[in-house]
Amino acid sequence: MGQSITVKAKPAEGFCVFTTDRSLSGQDGISFSSPAEADGIAGFPAELAVRLFSSDDAIDHVYVASNDVVVRRTTQWGEASIESAARTIEGLFRFYAD
Repeated sequence: MGQSITVKAKPAEGFCVFTTDRSLSGQDGISFSSPAEADGIAGFPAELAVRLFSSDDAIDHVYVASNDVVVRRTTQWGEASIESAARTIEGLFRFYAD
């Protein structure tokens, strides 16, 4: 139940920009530097940040602005880490796993 989000990834040095097919926050955006910073805050950006931090120990910063999610890792992005983060974002609005 729920709709999957379509995600396009654009990796760069140290971070990756994930562009989605829908807005996840306002234009001002919000950033999180740790899971603890996002935990307990209501809203989709905080929930997404918690999920991303939980999915990959190398993620150390998440910024959500409108339909872009910028994720930074302490190590380089590889195909597996990009795919993992993209799947996490895609499933944000799904209530039951496939």
